[in-house]
Amino acid sequence: MPVNLTQNAISAINAGDLNSKPLVQVLDIKPIGNSQERYRLVLSDGVLTEHAMLATQLNDRVKSGRVRKGSVVQLIDYICSTVQNRKIIVVLNMETIIPNCEIIGNPTMFLESDSVDQNPEPDNNCGRPTLHTVNNNNLSVRNAGNNMQSFRPSVQPPYQPPPNYKNHGAIMKNEAPARIIPIAALNPYQGRWAIKARVTAKGDIRRYNNARGDGKVFSFDLLDSDGGEIRATCFNAVVDRFYDAIEVGKVYLISKGSLKPAQKNFNHLKNEWEIFLEATSTVDLCPDEDGSIPQQQFSFRPISDIEIAENNSIFDVIGVVTIVNPSVPILRKNGMETQRRILNLKDQSERSVELTLWGDFCNREGQQLQEMVDSGLSPVLAVKAGKVNDFSGKSIGTISSTQLFINPDSPEAHRLRVWFDRGGKNTVSQSISRDIMPGGPKNEIRKSMSQIKDEGLGRSDKPDWVTVNATISFIKTDTFCYTACPLMIGERQCNKKVTKSGNSRWQCDRCNQEFDECDYRYLLQAQVQDHTGLTWVTAFQESGEEILGCSAKELYSLKYEEQDDVRFAEIIRGCLFTKYLFRLKIKEEMYGDEQRVKITVVKAEKVNYSAETKHLLDLVLKVRPR
Repeated sequence: MPVNLTQNAISAINAGDLNSKPLVQVLDIKPIGNSQERYRLVLSDGVLTEHAMLATQLNDRVKSGRVRKGSVVQLIDYICSTVQNRKIIVVLNMETIIPNCEIIGNPTMFLESDSVDQNPEPDNNCGRPTLHTVNNNNLSVRNAGNNMQSFRPSVQPPYQPPPNYKNHGAIMKNEAPARIIPIAALNPYQGRWAIKARVTAKGDIRRYNNARGDGKVFSFDLLDSDGGEIRATCFNAVVDRFYDAIEVGKVYLISKGSLKPAQKNFNHLKNEWEIFLEATSTVDLCPDEDGSIPQQQFSFRPISDIEIAENNSIFDVIGVVTIVNPSVPILRKNGMETQRRILNLKDQSERSVELTLWGDFCNREGQQLQEMVDSGLSPVLAVKAGKVNDFSGKSIGTISSTQLFINPDSPEAHRLRVWFDRGGKNTVSQSISRDIMPGGPKNEIRKSMSQIKDEGLGRSDKPDWVTVNATISFIKTDTFCYTACPLMIGERQCNKKVTKSGNSRWQCDRCNQEFDECDYRYLLQAQVQDHTGLTWVTAFQESGEEILGCSAKELYSLKYEEQDDVRFAEIIRGCLFTKYLFRLKIKEEMYGDEQRVKITVVKAEKVNYSAETKHLLDLVLKVRPR
């Protein structure tokens, strides 16, 4: 039997019939723009054709060849939108019936004057469409009756949106509620839409300043029953309207927002769009009657994947907590004090990693984890949206959008618990952080000063990370810090060096802004030595604070504002000839036309003589003849 495309399908779709599941043919496929991340189609019902847009979640159908020119497809879920006074079909879901088929009929482009009661012209094939083949832009007609095998198209039920309004009588067309669609189907070509989704994360209100003045913004993440995720963002007056109304874990019906490209520098969700709520937007609380929307969605990666991940990439990771360090105060880049707590995770990939908790995470989940570990328990911890850091090997840290889940009820957590209890706890895991934590395994690479030079460390493509036991013999005090930009770029401080402008205000070339006060950041040049030799190292902000015990701003104020030379000298002398365990990053870099090995202090800790004695004793036992 020949292929029977659905008669009048194009006219019916343009007239608003979106409930049928028509069979149509793909006459053309073209990528839009240079990104090739969206595809434009030309669909035919054998008589009329219409332009269509493929939803991005269906891109793989084109890339894999399942949908191509000539394919006969069944439209399962779709909408019809008007773009620049022109209608276009947005295909949300479809099934390929015949991957490769010759052109059916002699279709022409749909016009507004075409109506659904039009009938295709009869042919000499008893009402069956004739099959056309294209050869050198000429159409030749032949009978298709004996060249097609009989088939029964697989029909999948279309997406059925739950009712979102009650019948209260007649409703004007422009007042009718928007149709609920999956998050994955959202695109800027739609007119009216609504999504039903659960809030999985909510950020704090952030203040900003730009050329248009001061403002405020906050965002929250949404998850629907199909697993689609998207971020919604509110600015200024819209913040006041929705911030208190949004609660993590609740389900909302959201409509009348605009869609814009997601800023991937700050948005880690797997969606190319982001919702911007406006004054006319609606956010209505919905009862979670059937529980069809999950509480959270993870994309867990093994710890071993972090080892090869790019710096600043976002990861979901799950592991067993084996070590929790006490929370310590840290002076942030903007001069504010916060808390930091470091713990250790391990999993079945035979790797372990440092997880750094910042701010409130230290006192909430961090304190709970410490109490559990101190009690002999080893809880499972799931980290949603942790940020990869490449200081001292690879580690992962919390950011504002991170979420922590202790002993979550998930298959991954159960498998990890069984593995750990059945012997995983005794498995030796290699740390990808290459760092030592109090009470943890001594798996860092120890070197002496002479070995750094003799072994040519830092001269390969990747930096070398080593630990040395050494003392500081000299610190340059003429230039120990620099003036830095205090403005925030997203979640990170700019920190670029700033200069004074003509009106005595500080100016940042990167941010192109002026401000009254700058920040001060360490740029210490120090000479360190052990019994085998000495070398010069550079210590930046965090490691400079660990060495000197105060912020760069405080030290700058002592020397140049208070001019307290005595107190300044005491601070410098206090760290000289004191034993430290230095974590060093060694890498060859280009200075002008010369290659030099740069040694950077990543971390500086005063030697714990009890732990260091145990370490030396272990070394003796390893080399002692048996």
